[in-house]
Amino acid sequence: MVLGNLIDQHIDRTAEKPALYFGDQVITFAQVDERINKVANALIAAGVEKGDRVAVHIGNHPEFVYAYYGIMRAGGTMVPLNAMYKTGEVHYMSTDSGVKAAIVQDVLYPIWEPVRDQIPTMRDMFVIGDTPAGARSFGEIIERGSAARPRVECDENDVAVICYTSGTTGKPKGAMLTHWNLISNAQAVIELERFPLNSDDFTMMVLPVFHIYCLNVVLGTAMQLGFPAVIVERFDPVLVLELLDKHRVTTFCGAPPMYIAMAQAEPERKFDLSAITIMHSGAAALPVPVLERFDKRFGVVIMQGYGLTECAPVVTSNGAAPANRIGSIGWPIPGDQTKVFDDDDNEVPVGEVGELVVRGPNVFVGYLNWPDATREAMTSGWFHTGDMARIDGDGYHYIVDRKKEMVIVSGYNVYPREVEELLYKHPKISEAAVISVPDEYSGEAVKAVIVPMPGETLTVDEVIGYCREKLAVYKAPKHVEFRESLPKLTGGAKIDKLTLKKEAEQAL
Repeated sequence: MVLGNLIDQHIDRTAEKPALYFGDQVITFAQVDERINKVANALIAAGVEKGDRVAVHIGNHPEFVYAYYGIMRAGGTMVPLNAMYKTGEVHYMSTDSGVKAAIVQDVLYPIWEPVRDQIPTMRDMFVIGDTPAGARSFGEIIERGSAARPRVECDENDVAVICYTSGTTGKPKGAMLTHWNLISNAQAVIELERFPLNSDDFTMMVLPVFHIYCLNVVLGTAMQLGFPAVIVERFDPVLVLELLDKHRVTTFCGAPPMYIAMAQAEPERKFDLSAITIMHSGAAALPVPVLERFDKRFGVVIMQGYGLTECAPVVTSNGAAPANRIGSIGWPIPGDQTKVFDDDDNEVPVGEVGELVVRGPNVFVGYLNWPDATREAMTSGWFHTGDMARIDGDGYHYIVDRKKEMVIVSGYNVYPREVEELLYKHPKISEAAVISVPDEYSGEAVKAVIVPMPGETLTVDEVIGYCREKLAVYKAPKHVEFRESLPKLTGGAKIDKLTLKKEAEQAL
């Protein structure tokens, strides 16, 4: 099975069934199927051959779906680009991956204009909306293109998508994911023992679709099973709650900042989320107090899971475990194996902290153009996640922190997530990020960057005193900064700690 053929499995019964809702548009599976063919034929006519890379720089729009699966049917490899990327990032990733063509939203075209002629492999650009000189109109393809099914033979082991990692350390790397990496992972999500998905489900694409979490866990499962998705262009907590209520959405994937905002949105207003059978949280750690706050208001328990771009992305989920255990990321999904290793790649005893490693059909085939990084990540035949974790006696997994984000204070290890969990329990704190900063005495010190709850005020002494009451003194923040918001990565799913660290070091 390859991605370009997913809709074939169910098109006979879903042809007239809604596939996508976007604003006032209702788009059927038959229309999606036809538009995918038109995109594929246009790319083939433009010279895109099997294995050629095509950049896609589109936000949450139906055109992303047509572009993605159109590239798959043309035999190409998609390079999805974050809609927030700037010119330098687009230039680097397009040059590094050797894109032959790009499909770009008109509002993002100005980012490309200064460098479009500086990408050696680039041959064609298709623009959605107002089309500049020298580019092709994506809209004309959808209106007038050939809807004949192209005949390009692909293999499940061909690279389908090259996703660039966030680049929190060094340059972003292109993680190469095969058709089978993606399909097997979506299938494992579909088959989670306690919350299996079926063709009667209804989902929402509010996470950025260019991010692997939405691309495969949301869009991928909907296309495999043939159930509809409502596409939300920009996250707004009230709008999302209204749409969840209106469409009776049954399965929802979000990130911690979204759940924080939704739990606080119009607190006196009632929203009916009773149709939801499962809510997932991924992309970053979900603080337990946020989960409890959300459940108290809406009566919906959020299932925590864990994944990485390199694993297409899901590795573990509470949906794969016998019961939901608060604070845990659950058990490995079907087909995956996990262990916790020490620095010498020896498995640590049950309950001890080490680096989480994984192997399974979803693990990527390597980093494009980075053979040394690939070898380092895949030592001992396991993918090394870079995340510190422990597994308890019942097999439940717990992420402690990023290996490279650990703070070492006078020789003692401090895991930022532990401090962040405590900060999120404070009734006046909305968001928090804990980072390391250089310290003349202890080598490193803990710094907390905090967003207070709306209308609340906090003092530095109040935060430090609160932490020292409940944590070892060396774990408590030595420095505290208050902000109106925190910088985010990947469309708002993760807090950008690298930026916070750089800013903190510059301020010293």
